[in-house]
Amino acid sequence: MLPDLMPRPAAITPDTYAQRRAALMGKLPANAAVLIPGASLATRSRDSEYPFRQNSDFYYLTGIVEPDALLVLLPGRAQGQSVVFCQDRDPTLEAWTGRRLGAEGVVREHGLDEAFENAERDDQLSALLAGREQLYVPFDDPESLALAEQVYAGAQAGRRRGTASVSGFHDVSPLIHAMRLIKTDAEIALMRHAAEISARAHCRAMRASAPGLGEYHLQAELEHEFVWQGGSGPAYSTIVGGGSNACVLHYVENSAPLHSGELVLIDAGAEFDLYAGDITRTFPVSGTFSPAQRQVYEIVLIAQENAVAAIKPGATLNGIHQGVVHDLTAGLIALGLLSGEVEERIADNSYRRFYLHSTSHWLGLDVHDVGDYRLDADTPRPLEAGMVLTVEPGLYLPDAEDIPEAYRGMGIRIEDDVVVTAGGHEVLTSGVPKQVADIEALMVNK
Repeated sequence: MLPDLMPRPAAITPDTYAQRRAALMGKLPANAAVLIPGASLATRSRDSEYPFRQNSDFYYLTGIVEPDALLVLLPGRAQGQSVVFCQDRDPTLEAWTGRRLGAEGVVREHGLDEAFENAERDDQLSALLAGREQLYVPFDDPESLALAEQVYAGAQAGRRRGTASVSGFHDVSPLIHAMRLIKTDAEIALMRHAAEISARAHCRAMRASAPGLGEYHLQAELEHEFVWQGGSGPAYSTIVGGGSNACVLHYVENSAPLHSGELVLIDAGAEFDLYAGDITRTFPVSGTFSPAQRQVYEIVLIAQENAVAAIKPGATLNGIHQGVVHDLTAGLIALGLLSGEVEERIADNSYRRFYLHSTSHWLGLDVHDVGDYRLDADTPRPLEAGMVLTVEPGLYLPDAEDIPEAYRGMGIRIEDDVVVTAGGHEVLTSGVPKQVADIEALMVNK
């Protein structure tokens, strides 16, 4: 093994996917059926496609990574409750694009009860749904809705023949997303690995940084490490913003040169087995913070450290965010960018000129992962062990005449991935420094 190659964590087993499907079906009435399509290939240009990425809900319940599949769950069916339709075996196409599992392979390798190839789907699906009265599909998926319309048309024909047929449609997504919100130990192991890959990549970019390089050079360093360590690549579009580009929250052009005396903000994370890492660090291009940069950076760092420290079961994201708003607003007043009392500037939203976003989001199979943030309109969801979230306060100081010149065009964000534990929390991304002295030491001692 190469010395800098990380050992891979264990993959999630077919038994785990089967348990997830059983848990979902346990929430449904006996006369229900679930239809969840997988993702399809998307054309990039003419006859080339974007790299395939499976639908997260479909993957969560099956572990299958082939395109154009359909999961059907049939609670109580004697011949098997979990059925998948998959790509047809085709030796000619497989010679061009690779092996397909086929129906036998899906059952053998993924532990489904039964499988059919897509050529049989129209005939078999009607038979499978016979007598099922309540259909559960993801309402946010266009293919699911089109499939539901097709099933409904068949149901109308069934009624005319006097046979029981689908009479109600329901959104299955909230049920799946509530399950996905609490991660198992196996999922957390994969996320810890994605976070460690991401941290290595950020350290690599810090060591590579130098005036005269382009933002894209640091992007290349990051994404090389993602793939070198076995990730599929970035979990989302990599952000490398030098100078005032850091004030654009979703800056992805990554095309500008890096200049001495400026900061560079990197927001990037690796995807590993479809689980996302998500880290932001801000550091000086040349390796040393100026006094003004350090002032602003330390304000964001204190807010971020206080927010991380507050994570434990029973805390809420809203409460953590309000703590961040207080810390950042106090810092803005200390810098002279706001005046008056902290609570007054919070109440009139003055701070929002410099802090535009929330502090946290869920993290998992999607970088902005699924799960409700509130129990109802008036009640934030309390944190529970197994939830994974980001903590990412920032300050973005526009290049404007009313901003002191030393602070103009400065964008700073610091983000870590944190899992809630029974006793508090674990920071998954501690492998990349965020203290000023540690960043400077890493960059100077390349």
